[in-house]
Formats: sequence, structure tokens, C-alpha cells
Amino acid sequence: MEPAPWQPNRRSGVPLHTQIVEYLRDKIAGGEWPVGTRIPSQRALAESFGVNRSTVVTAMDELAAAGMIETGRGGGTRVANRTWGVLTSAPPPDWNSYVNAGIHRPNLPAVQEINRAEFRPGILRLGTGELSPELLPRPEMGRLLERMADRVPELGYGEPKGDPGLRRIVAARLKSQGLAVSPESILIVSGALQALQLISVGLLRRGSVILLERPSYLYSVPVFQSAGMRLQGVPMDDQGLRPELVAPYARQYGGSLLYTIPTFHNPTGTVMSEPRRARLLEACQAAGLPVLEDDVYRDLWLDEPPPAPLKAGDSGGSVLYLGSLSKTLSPGLRIGWITGPQPVIERLADIKMQSDYGSSAISQWLAAEWLSSGLYDEHLDRLRGALRHRRRIALDALERHFTGLADWNVPAGGFYVWLRLRRAAAPRKLFDTALKQGILINPGHLYDREAGNCLRLSYSYASLEELEDGIARLAGIVAGL
Repeated sequence: MEPAPWQPNRRSGVPLHTQIVEYLRDKIAGGEWPVGTRIPSQRALAESFGVNRSTVVTAMDELAAAGMIETGRGGGTRVANRTWGVLTSAPPPDWNSYVNAGIHRPNLPAVQEINRAEFRPGILRLGTGELSPELLPRPEMGRLLERMADRVPELGYGEPKGDPGLRRIVAARLKSQGLAVSPESILIVSGALQALQLISVGLLRRGSVILLERPSYLYSVPVFQSAGMRLQGVPMDDQGLRPELVAPYARQYGGSLLYTIPTFHNPTGTVMSEPRRARLLEACQAAGLPVLEDDVYRDLWLDEPPPAPLKAGDSGGSVLYLGSLSKTLSPGLRIGWITGPQPVIERLADIKMQSDYGSSAISQWLAAEWLSSGLYDEHLDRLRGALRHRRRIALDALERHFTGLADWNVPAGGFYVWLRLRRAAAPRKLFDTALKQGILINPGHLYDREAGNCLRLSYSYASLEELEDGIARLAGIVAGL
């Protein structure tokens, strides 16, 4: 948990606005806010500091009079260029120019705002794609951690591909799902997102085109774009991505790879049928198009087990397969895996060693204990029951409050309900209005620029009371726009 934000000491004899001036001056003088940094709005600062806006205005006026901040023509207040003439005769490097020159793209502004707002006290998170703290297996995790005392000598750097014992356990589990894999063809990664980053820099050229479902989670993270690649969406229906479009899209756009989430798709919750999986794999193989199958939600089925992964029907080694424990066991564990042809895994393992020298030995040991002891499957049984209950609460609330306002499908697993508003609403206005009322949502345009009338709702994080209350209040906001 992040530390509580700084606030002035009301018991101090120093006036509140003077404390704020000193705090902001220290941020600037210490280099945290270099020249050109945009200062948060007066309203945001007042909320963060727990003071009246007039107090912030007084403090900002003092800083402006001292030449440390200035208001630009386009609005907004920034650290002034002459600040270092006020503070010292030796100005620091222009860090903003370095930031702007960086290769890696920043997150979308809305994603950055969501990431910050998630840690605000009292925020109701209706879009968060992770397990609620009350669903995490804390007692069992605590007991396993106590057993680690005897393993301390083994907690050094490990093999490039990851702990051999964990890879054997993962291989056995994947074989039970129909995947012909060996421990040598598995790389342990620090979550599925790291696997995407490794693939982007290790297997693909700049300028490559990634085909993917539209909408897709991948639009909300710039991992491939940062490596100089472009995303091209392929339409989907209620059974997932349409296989008949793969070949023409690959020809038209020069696709280098197809990224797909066929099981409990993020954000729509769609499950691709077994016949369609076969047609999709056949279409990709005919087009010579490698497939990256993201299957991190597979274990979260709520009604019946989903069809076998695409990888299970892969006889030619054209599918790279991603799995993870982040969605089912603990996001903080940061353990996932990728399996594919051995030369590919060797290449990705080499790059991973260059970036972090291997995933955490502690996390790998914990993952192996969970998977081998039976604790993981016992946890999944309990978790599915809890998620079924949460899904029912969310769907009942949607029926009561959103009937006539939106349409949605009943997800068979995963975390998400894809809400399609019947009346167009300005996504930014909806997001801002909800946030002002303490409700954090994930707007549809994060996953598809043309899905501005959609919302990704999650029943996995908010408490049961928050689910009911949040959906009711959100309906009122939508109706009032």
C-alpha cells in the first residue's frame, strides 16, 4: 500500500498555506518537479492536502510571485524556466526533454489516471481486473511463507528459463489440458505482460503489425507500440474473433502475429467455441501467421470448463501460449509462463536474463508449492463459488438499475461484464462524473477507440455492498448525462 499523501500539520504554529509553499518548494528544489512540470490543479491539490481551495490559491500566488511557477497561454500551471535562477546558479538537466525522448510510450492518459485513482482512499473500483483482497488466500500463503525459512540457501539466482521444479509442474498441468509441452519449452516470466514485452523486442521487427480482437485489452497497454509496432483490430462477434477475416486482414495489413484471448476475453468475457477455435487455428496456419494465445483467465470458469486451448490443437508449433497465476492466486506473486518452440523459448530466456536475471526465486518456490500440493485446486473451488455469487449480485443489480439503459451478456467466467450503453455518452464526461462521486470505471474506449458507449465492469474486486451500491449510483449517472 502506498503511504498516505502529505498534508499540512494543523497543530503546527506555521500557517497552512506556508506549509504548502514549503512542501511545493521542496518538490521543485529537490528535482522531483523539474522545469516544465505541470502542477496539479488547485482543486486536486486542495483535495489532496485536505484544505480549502483558497488556501492553495494563496500558496500558489506566493510561489508565482517568487518566480517558481507560471501559468501558460494554454492554461495550467508549470514549474517556471527561471526557477533555478531563484534557487541556485547551476540549473539541473532538462529532464522533461529526456522523458519526451524516451523510446517507451507512456500509458494512455486515462489509464494513468485510473492507476492513480485506484489508491485513493474510499474509491469504489468497478472496473479493476484483479481479485478483491478478501478473495486472496492469505492464511495458506502465510503458512507457506513460514516454511521458507529452511529454503533460504536456495534463494539465489536461478536458471534462465526458471526453476526446473516449477517448469516440470507447469508442464504436467498443461499436459492435462491437452498441450504437448516439455519443461524445456517453458519460460517462467514475471506475469503475462512481461512475456508480451519479451516477445515485442525478441521476436518481431520494428514496423510489424499485430492482429488482435477488436476490442482488446492489448489496446490499453503500449507494449508493442513502444517497440515500433502497430495494432490492427479484427472484428469479433459473440463467439469471439471471426476466423474468416484472418487471411484477408493478414494480406491487407501485412500481419506478423495474431494476439488473441479466446477464453473469457478481456474486456468482453466472450468464450470462443471449440469449432471456431479449430477454424481459427487452421486459418492462421494456412496464412503462415503465428499465434500468441493469452489464456490467463482459463481457470476462472464459473459454469463449465471452457474448450481446450488453441495450443492443444497446434501440431506445427505455430502457437505461443501464455498462462499466469496473477488472476487466480495473487497479482503480487508475479508468476506466469510462456510455452512454445524451444528455439523461441531459448531466445526469450536470454533476453529475460538481460532484463531482470530471472523471476523471483521466492515467488517461483511459492508457485511450485501451490500447484504441487493441491492447495491451488482447492483454492480454485472456493474462488469459483465466490465469483459465482459476485456475478449474481452484479447481474441482479444490472437488471434492477440498467434495464433500458444498456445491454450486456452473462459471462461464463473471468471477471468482466461488457456493458453497452443504448444512448451515446461522452466517455470523458462519464468517467469524470463517476470519479467525482467516488466511482472508478474502465471506459470502453481504452479497448477500442470506437467503443465509447461501452464500459468494462468487474465483479471481482469491489465488495458485495460496493457492487450493489456502485452499479445503482452509476446507473443514475448514466441516466443523468
